[in-house]
Amino acid sequence: MSYELIAILMFSSMMLMLMTGQRVFGAIGGIASIAALTLWGTGGSDIPFSAAMKVMKWYPMLTLPMFIFMGYVLSESRLADDLYKMFHVWMGPINGGLAIGTIGLMVLISAMNGLSVAGMAIGATIALPELLKRGYDKRMVTGVVQAGSSLGILVPPSVVLVLYAMIARQPVGQLWLAGIFPGLMMAGLFILYIYIRCRIQPELGPALSDEDVNSVPRAEKIRLLGAGLLPLGIFASMMVPFLNGWTSLVESSAIGALAAFIAAVLKGRMTREVFETSTRMTLAISCMFMWIVLAALGFGAVFDGLGAVKAIENLFTEQLGLDPWVILILMQLSFLLMGTFLDDTAMLVIVAPLYVPLVKLLGFDLIWYGVLYTITTQIAYMTPPFGYNLFLMRAMAPPEIGIKDIYASIIPFVLVMLLALILIMVFPQIAMWLPNYVYGK
Repeated sequence: MSYELIAILMFSSMMLMLMTGQRVFGAIGGIASIAALTLWGTGGSDIPFSAAMKVMKWYPMLTLPMFIFMGYVLSESRLADDLYKMFHVWMGPINGGLAIGTIGLMVLISAMNGLSVAGMAIGATIALPELLKRGYDKRMVTGVVQAGSSLGILVPPSVVLVLYAMIARQPVGQLWLAGIFPGLMMAGLFILYIYIRCRIQPELGPALSDEDVNSVPRAEKIRLLGAGLLPLGIFASMMVPFLNGWTSLVESSAIGALAAFIAAVLKGRMTREVFETSTRMTLAISCMFMWIVLAALGFGAVFDGLGAVKAIENLFTEQLGLDPWVILILMQLSFLLMGTFLDDTAMLVIVAPLYVPLVKLLGFDLIWYGVLYTITTQIAYMTPPFGYNLFLMRAMAPPEIGIKDIYASIIPFVLVMLLALILIMVFPQIAMWLPNYVYGK
């Protein structure tokens, strides 16, 4: 059997196992183990062992539990409630202001947590009921919450970018810096769309009445503004020392976790229940990511041993004569297709052994490609008919919001995200200027 046929058999077997509902790390690691033992006999057991050692010796891996703990402390202690009240008070007087404030909330939640699911949960439980109660169009607000949650895997400290860094063997710090401007640009495009749409159709996002605005004392407004500065302060406490070279990435992650813990204690919200839940969830998610990375590295080692990546590059460039940009676009389209039945983590670990070396061979920057990956997978996450986020939203939304409303709500925001993706592909410096400047300096 040729190496190319073995590679195709491995890939198709893995996809079949995933489609039958097997756990991601089990499907990927199982196929890798079977292939390694079949091809190289008992010596094939060295492959997963070597992959495990790579994971254990990769020092930046320590950032993962730190940032997950920081995010859960902030979300479980309900510090996000004050954030939404701040946006409610300060943005409510303009048409669509509460929806714009929700996008702002999602940016801050992303900077606190790094997981898109957490942003979705907070938006659906805090923002969505309030927006519906204030007369906002249900399709508009459903789209706002879903679109805003997409910023969680792009704005640092993005846990997905940490995972990409581990698999692609790229610096986490550069990836985070590369995600800042694209994430803020996408948030700005969302806000611009909401503002223009609500100016044209004010009934979609009515402004708060003068009575509602004046019912909040000025002192309370100032207090809420201080609450909004809290997550920015936590974010600054870990990013400023890192950007200035005073701390390493791991040390900065520890500072962020400690700052979040202290903030919850000072607010009087660090109860035994909050601490226990945050610790348990941190352990569960960190272990899940470690198993996934271990399986992906093992699968990638077998693929690399077969020379499959070089064979695929030869197929695309030599036999089919495709331009590198055409190949890159085909890769992005494959993410959109896989997003109909897989989440972003599963997509990454499935295609990373194939795509990351291929992107490098084609001459593209792997930091820039990491940003493209995160945006594309989040678009796939929200694209009908089977986007993962759509069903997550259905589970969290109130009964009056049906699946048809959820499908219709996301279309304009997906178009905005596609615009952002195209801009970053055409102008790579949107993503690359900041990491080049900081690391060049």
